[in-house]
Amino acid sequence: MQAVQRHLRWEGAFNVRDLGGLRTRDGGRTRCGRIVRADGLDGLTAHGWQAALAHGVRTVVDLRNDDEIVRDAAPRPRAITTVHVPLDGIEDREFWDAWSSGPQVGTPLYFRPHLERFPERSARVLTAIARAEPGAVAVHCGSGRDRTGMVALLLLTLAGVEPDEIAADYALSAERLPARYAARGEDDITAVLATFLARRGTTAERVLSETLEGLDVADLLQAHGLAAADVDALRRRLLAP
Repeated sequence: MQAVQRHLRWEGAFNVRDLGGLRTRDGGRTRCGRIVRADGLDGLTAHGWQAALAHGVRTVVDLRNDDEIVRDAAPRPRAITTVHVPLDGIEDREFWDAWSSGPQVGTPLYFRPHLERFPERSARVLTAIARAEPGAVAVHCGSGRDRTGMVALLLLTLAGVEPDEIAADYALSAERLPARYAARGEDDITAVLATFLARRGTTAERVLSETLEGLDVADLLQAHGLAAADVDALRRRLLAP
């Protein structure tokens, strides 16, 4: 399966893709129609929500902070349950005053420090996904790149996806987000982030690979609240029987 085929067109959102079709270390592939990563879904039109339903979505896991949540542009279908699990831990000003003071917060540079500082928050998010009702789960933040990117990294690592596939999935957001910036009248920071990383002698893909070096995701998250049964449930969601 080519990466471009994973992109989903949900009217009102711009950075939506299925986490299926990714190569695992044992030669398998992740399952389609199980977990979707996305930018903010509150902008979905009625047609957009119908597309999400048609894709099988029955649970939405919203990673945003309380002050980011706004009224939906169109009524959210009753068949979809929304679970709000803020990932940031924004009240920890010592951490965020450092990380949100420049472009670094829009890159994977903060993923490992966040995991080390707030492992219980990632554990809560993955628990919500593991315990979601049958059907696809859509996970989103604001742009679908950073917080959603970190959750995708954890999910795919637990599923045994190859690190280069995880990095390639992350990179797809750079292709999709310019349309979101344009629609919202915001500055396109894609080049700014790439330049920032280049000046540090690295790329987003390389940082993601380094994030995973020596990191046992299952052990870390289970030590901070993710049950072994939930790890198994996540793997069942993402992997073929």
